Amino acid sequence: MAKYRKKPVVIDAIEWTGKNLKDCISFLGNSYGGVNTDRRPDGRSEITVLTLEGQHIASKGDFLIRGVAGEHYPCKPGIFNSTYDLVGEPE
Repeated sequence: MAKYRKKPVVIDAIEWTGKNLKDCISFLGNSYGGVNTDRRPDGRSEITVLTLEGQHIASKGDFLIRGVAGEHYPCKPGIFNSTYDLVGEPE
């Protein structure tokens, strides 16, 4: 079995806080698929992200990522924090 190392690329990302819907919609553009509060018994909002593989749900605390080809996808905070380091503040 061969081993591979992830290429060092810089990505754009935003954390879905549950209170920054306008910023997330702006970030996702055409990849924004809606917001849903009735899926969860606690009423927390989830964002639907239209990815290359279909619809994915981003929960509060998840990061929304723009990949190297301009695609968008959600990422759980634990995976995000173990994979990425902050290299610059928002413009």
